[in-house]
Amino acid sequence: MTSEAKRLRQELRGAGISDSAIDAAWPSWWSDDLDGSPSGRTELRFTLARKLGLSPRPLLGERVEFVWKDRARFKHLATKDQVRQDALSSFGVTVGRLLLQANQGGPPLNIDPLMLRNAVLKSSDYVDLRSLITFGWAMGIPIIHLRVFPLEQKSMHAMVVEDKGRYAILLGRDSNYPAPVAFTLAHEIGHVMLGHLTGSMALVDMDEGEDKKTLDPQEAEADEYAITLLTGTPDPQITTSTPSFTARSLANAALEEGQRHRIEPGSLALCLAHRTDQWPVSMASLRYIYSTSKPVWQEVNMIARNQLNFDVLTEESAEFLQKVMFGTND
Repeated sequence: MTSEAKRLRQELRGAGISDSAIDAAWPSWWSDDLDGSPSGRTELRFTLARKLGLSPRPLLGERVEFVWKDRARFKHLATKDQVRQDALSSFGVTVGRLLLQANQGGPPLNIDPLMLRNAVLKSSDYVDLRSLITFGWAMGIPIIHLRVFPLEQKSMHAMVVEDKGRYAILLGRDSNYPAPVAFTLAHEIGHVMLGHLTGSMALVDMDEGEDKKTLDPQEAEADEYAITLLTGTPDPQITTSTPSFTARSLANAALEEGQRHRIEPGSLALCLAHRTDQWPVSMASLRYIYSTSKPVWQEVNMIARNQLNFDVLTEESAEFLQKVMFGTND
């Protein structure tokens, strides 16, 4: 790698951008031979600026300035780290706009959670992750799982991006089972349906572990929307016949009761964990509820790959979006 490319990478890393995001944005046409070309170096900077949400002119002077800074609102971010906020919002808005460009659809309606639940249950046994993804795409809300993250420390659960009245959802929460991601997605759909992005281009839900304080009103509303959508009530009364139970016995009960009440069994187990604070056994029960353990992001992004029209994007943008969805080594 040339000294010019090294300097540029150092500037980007110094601005808080992760190596994986830089690798995804780095153009495939770049070679060390272009280092001696002023036009080649300029085009490299403009290319990186477009993909990472940076202002190109400051970058020409090797100073990084984010385009979409101060345009997102952050939930659960206790430390007001402006560098992290700028990197996340600019990267997320750029990716979200590409998704909306590659998926045509009208703005979503403001749908009551019970109305949406009843609509889903007409064609599905439960409101689960796959049915929520299907709903999102049908309503013109692209949904992907980020495999390239703009920060070295991955702490974002999800982000909703708005552009001209349309929305895209970027998931960041990893899991080998659908239920935890289904709640995250239902929560983000709640933000959309409740109009929480008014006045903002993006809303970012960080890892709750960063802030143990009481939820703000919008977070509480989105949680209530999600729980109602998944279970049919904002406050499911879930009890057990004994205060002590094993992961396997909980799984068996969740499978039986879930079928009876049309609540996805994994979501039912997580509701119990939320009510009783017995998270370890409830999370362990998921391995008995689901027949296989596999990264949820794979199904999310395979659906997205089939739904997106990459042909409407430039070759460069399509390549970048594929790397964001499937990683720089896939």
